[in-house]
Amino acid sequence: MFTLFASLFFSVPACFRTRACPSPATRGTETKASQTETLSLRQVLLGLGARMETNSDPRGPGDRCAMAQIGISALYWRVISRSRRVTGRRRISKEVRDLMFRMVTENSTWGAPRIHGELLMLGFDLSERTISRWMKRAPRDPEPAKRWLAFLRNHREAIAAMDFFTVPTITFGALYCFFVISHDRRRILHFNVTRHPTSMWIVQQLREAFPFESAPRFLIFDRDAKYGLEVPVAVRSLKMSPVRTSFESPWQNGVAERWVESCRRDLLDHIIALDERHLKRLLSEYVRYYHGDRTHLGLGKGTPNCRSCSGASGRVLSHDRLGGLHHRYDRAA
Repeated sequence: MFTLFASLFFSVPACFRTRACPSPATRGTETKASQTETLSLRQVLLGLGARMETNSDPRGPGDRCAMAQIGISALYWRVISRSRRVTGRRRISKEVRDLMFRMVTENSTWGAPRIHGELLMLGFDLSERTISRWMKRAPRDPEPAKRWLAFLRNHREAIAAMDFFTVPTITFGALYCFFVISHDRRRILHFNVTRHPTSMWIVQQLREAFPFESAPRFLIFDRDAKYGLEVPVAVRSLKMSPVRTSFESPWQNGVAERWVESCRRDLLDHIIALDERHLKRLLSEYVRYYHGDRTHLGLGKGTPNCRSCSGASGRVLSHDRLGGLHHRYDRAA
């Protein structure tokens, strides 16, 4: 019984002792004080145990003093554990952690010194070592496609793309529409229509699209069999680097595919092509509307030809486009 009581008593200080790590300057002093108090309490309990083994009355004056000393010691430890100042490293708030993780995610090339400098500019006092340790716990970017998007945005002036799409005719035939689009302002540099596309016909279209050494640095196109071996050679002769997309990966040529979708939704889903001449006339009108009137989300609600805003006053006028399929609105002068 006495052994159980002694073990329970010696576990009380551990429960109330603070978990903060002491500083190196006071660590030795606090350790010696704790050892001295533990030894004194152990001597009191040993004396009390000896009296209980000799069947002496545990309610004597000496035993009462011992029990009182035990209670005072327990109270002492409880007060000390609550009033002791917390030492060690300061805790980093959730706001700072989230901001640090955000910087790591949005800037994949930044290291601890760069992030530390940004946090200092924002008024957060942290050590560079702390930031380096927390950077290892930062969640990885769940959307790696953002890096490819950033690359395209930084090099869009030097990138163009070409592609084909088919249009059914009233006689159940198929017309092939070829176009070249610039990534800079999404302008249609060239387009044409044919019933029988060949590699030599495509080479001629590229020469018309990029006259007088106006070709960009890169040209993106898919692995369609119509290009053959002649088209990549012609692309290199125009001082462009051909970039072939992977098999069955239209998303790698997203700007061109997006224009095909816009053309179908704005025009081709509402008309029936009669022949090559008819379709080419409609596409010419649509390209003019696309460049000058149609706003684009990817261009900040602007147009490829940088359409200017109308004044804040005046009567609103409507102008038909594509035979009334679409309209342009301006204010009267």
